[in-house]
Order: sequence, then C-alpha cells, then structure tokens
Amino acid sequence: MPSTVRFSHVTRRYGPVAVLDDVSFDLTPGITALLGPNGAGKTTLLGLLSTASRADEGEITVLGHRTDGPLAERTEIRRRLGFLPQEVRFPAGMTAFGFLDYIAVLKEWDDTSARHAEVRRVLALVGLDDRPTIKVRKLSGGQRRRLAFAQSLIGDPDLLILDEPTTGLDPEQRATFRATLSERARAGTVLLATHQTEDVAAVCDRVIVLVGGRVAHDGDVAGFVASARDRVWLHDRPVADAVATWRDPAGGVRSVGGTPPTGAQAAPPTVEDAYLLLVGPAAVEGAA
Repeated sequence: MPSTVRFSHVTRRYGPVAVLDDVSFDLTPGITALLGPNGAGKTTLLGLLSTASRADEGEITVLGHRTDGPLAERTEIRRRLGFLPQEVRFPAGMTAFGFLDYIAVLKEWDDTSARHAEVRRVLALVGLDDRPTIKVRKLSGGQRRRLAFAQSLIGDPDLLILDEPTTGLDPEQRATFRATLSERARAGTVLLATHQTEDVAAVCDRVIVLVGGRVAHDGDVAGFVASARDRVWLHDRPVADAVATWRDPAGGVRSVGGTPPTGAQAAPPTVEDAYLLLVGPAAVEGAA
C-alpha cells in the first residue's frame, strides 16, 4: 500500500534541544494514533506535517510532495489536508455557517453554490446542521469543538490531522465523532494525536508512541495491548513496585506492572495499561 506520509530521519530543534530526534515512520490509509506524554514532541510533529514549520534535518513527504519544497509544492499539500489544532480561535461575531464558509473560501472554494453545499454537508457530519445561524460565541464548548472538527473535513481531505479532537465532548458526542472518523478513514489517512486511550482502542488501526522526541513504539493496536498481557494485576492491595495503581470498581486494586504478590490475578490489559508500561512514570506525571 503506498504511503501517504513519510518521515525520514527527521530532527527538529529549539535552540540546543532536539524536540524530535531522528524520527522515521510512514503513514498509510487508516487511522493512526499518536500518543506520548506532555513534551514528547507530538505538537511539533503535527506542525511539521501540516507545513507550518520545517525540520532541521531529514525529509518529510506528504502525498508525494516535500513539506520543505517550493511554495507550489507546499500549497498542493495544504489543499489536500485537513487540520484540527488543539486550540482553535474563532473570529468574533461569526455564525457557525459563516465560520465554515470563511474557511472554505480560504481553501479556494470559489463556486458559492458548491461551497455552501459543502458547508451544510460538514455541519451535518458533526451534528450541527440545526444550528447554522447560531453565533459561535453562543455555542457550548463541545459544540465549538465539533465546529472546529467540521472545518477540518471541508473538501474530504486525503490526509486528516487531528490534535486532541475529543477534548470537551460528552460521551454521546464522542460516539458520534468516532462514527464519523471511522467512516472517513475508509477513503483516506488520519493521524490522531490524543491522550484519550479509549479513542485509540475504539477507532485506531495503529499506534505510534513518542517519548523524549523519539519513536518508542510503532505497531498495530492489538499488538500494543498484547505487550501488557500478564503485567496487569488485581489484588486486595497495591503492588509496591507497580507503575500505577488504583481501586477497581469491584473493590479490588488494579496495578499496572510490578511483581505481583501471591494470590494476585492477571487482568485483561488495555491500551492505557500498555501505554503506562511503555512510558512509565512520565505517563503518570503527564496526566497529572
């Protein structure tokens, strides 16, 4: 299967610090999760991928074009990708429809009729088709996040880059997001940067974990979860040398990692368990 994205020995520095250090991977159609503790380099990686910044070393190609190539080449990448940053600032006074129409104009949708049809389509995808004339400032936080997601879907991009897309969504909205994303992934490539490991388990085919600017894991989700098998324990007290412990709703204590005491039972592992075991205390600190 041809690669949509190729990172080849990419390094990005801020002063003397290498935020990304010799990173290499390919992305193909499907949904890939990008995990890592705070400061691991995830946002920097997304900025490079979206052509917002350039690498100091290495090469990045997106849809056959170099992200550090001539303006025409970078413009072609931007035409074919959708990007949802972690923080979106909405122009003051705009309606939901007006905001998406504005973004569509920036994406070179010159035909008014076709543009408005596309705006209505993406509003329906995120469940905001009943609120096109509501001012953005009057939308709830979850609705604004869904509106931000909608703008990334304009034009049905070949590459979709999402940074913490489900932040602020309630369970019903998150389920709708997952359904939309799963359908969308049939025709393109999605990179989903998130701290929500349940989203990874629900919709992702593959997971890449960044730790300290390097790729610590790259593989399918099932294999990632399997790496934690027989390393998660249920007992009546915490395992002393575990990476993390918490009380289970059934009344016992769940411990991730460590040497189990006599009588401890192995528990089915999750994506979160595998992540905690790989990243260690940094994952716990990053979640604090």
